[in-house]
Amino acid sequence: MHAINAEQITSLALRLKTETASEHERMHQLMNAADVFANSEVYGQFTLSQYYFQKEIEYLFELDGVAALIPDLEIRGRSTQALLDLTDLNIQPAGTHLQSKNASLTQALGWIYVSEGSTLGAAFLFKQAQKRLGYSADFAARNLAAYPEGRAIVWKRFVQALDQANLNQEQQDQVVQGALDAFAYFGNALIGLNQLK
Repeated sequence: MHAINAEQITSLALRLKTETASEHERMHQLMNAADVFANSEVYGQFTLSQYYFQKEIEYLFELDGVAALIPDLEIRGRSTQALLDLTDLNIQPAGTHLQSKNASLTQALGWIYVSEGSTLGAAFLFKQAQKRLGYSADFAARNLAAYPEGRAIVWKRFVQALDQANLNQEQQDQVVQGALDAFAYFGNALIGLNQLK
């Protein structure tokens, strides 16, 4: 049996994974219930939800201190790709109502964690978009495609940045709360997909 060292116990990434596990599972259930690849209309609404979520995330990129903690922000964020996908699908977003605008720096890291985790996990979704709807990284499924460097490399770099931020217990609690807020936001979007405009 391997001893667990103090660094592993206090890893923020590990805390986030553990303390958001039930929300992560809930997203899987909501995605299954929404059946977002059933047809182009449902998929279009899902892509609209992705676009709005990414607008939330990219707003947080601008907060003081975020760029110092996550040095490669310029490659992250998916709203541009999602908007191109919506154009392919003849959908025009009505506008955004930012719910993350009151987030603190530490809460912002939690929101970004959820976004980056969804990008890592989108490999399966991308395959489904290809298989069931015939979409690709060049048409209607850009927002689900991998980063040029690959999903795992970019995710690992993000997780390392989180752990190297050396946040104290209270700050880590706020990051976890931010992640829970982001999951709640996206869960509500999935539940109300047919009402998104």
